[in-house]
Amino acid sequence: MRYGMLLLAMLLSACSTPGIEQRDGYKVDTRHSAYGARPRIKVLVIHYTAEDFPTSLATLTDRQVSVHYLIPDQPPQKKGEPLIWQLVPEAQLAWHAGPSFWRGATRLNDTSIGIELVNPGYTRTATGVVWTPFTPEQIAVLQPLVRDIAQRYQIQPENIVGHSDIAPQRKQDPGPLFPWTLLAQQGLGAWPDTGRVRFWLAGRDPQQAVPSEELLTLLARYGYEVTEGMTPQQQRKVIAAFQMHFRPADYRGLPDAETAAIAQALIEKYHSE
Repeated sequence: MRYGMLLLAMLLSACSTPGIEQRDGYKVDTRHSAYGARPRIKVLVIHYTAEDFPTSLATLTDRQVSVHYLIPDQPPQKKGEPLIWQLVPEAQLAWHAGPSFWRGATRLNDTSIGIELVNPGYTRTATGVVWTPFTPEQIAVLQPLVRDIAQRYQIQPENIVGHSDIAPQRKQDPGPLFPWTLLAQQGLGAWPDTGRVRFWLAGRDPQQAVPSEELLTLLARYGYEVTEGMTPQQQRKVIAAFQMHFRPADYRGLPDAETAAIAQALIEKYHSE
């Protein structure tokens, strides 16, 4: 009888011990965290949908593709605050990145959170490509969402990227009108220091041509996928993706001195190798 009472007391003590979790049929001791643990989420990827909101919602809740968050172009108000849609829990994988590469990592669906912004992207006209601006309301709610995710998973600024950064051969979103500078001013993304760009430019004409191999080596050091045997068209797409993000005034994909200087300033600032 005394033995039974002692055993019962031990069990009750274990149940009430901080760090001992009761689960169905067993208990778990969570008091000894491994130093080798790392957050699974390391990258935040921003997209545009190229569709209106109803079509985007239908597409992103179907079987083929998915994303963690969807932000309408005009987020509705819910009790005085903008409403966005979470389509996949952050702990689960979403099919938003596709074949991708960033800073040595592939299969970015496994290690990223995706945010889709409702935006038609671009249209082709007789005078060229016309991009659609993002709405102020959309960007206003995107900022606290990005900040929340980045803080929760300690995502580094250089790992807040666009779909075109991780898949430049296939994608152009979020396009040259996405306000990367606005986010970077709040620490929500990478951006080069103007003075260091000027330093690396070293008095050259910004449009002065540089060897493609030299520029692509810099882009690879920063994080883009650059492989042997790339065609000139493939090389140009990588350069254009970088320019669309960091020098959207001219994203023709031409290797020039200003693009190289921006890349060197970013490598210097974010210690990318």
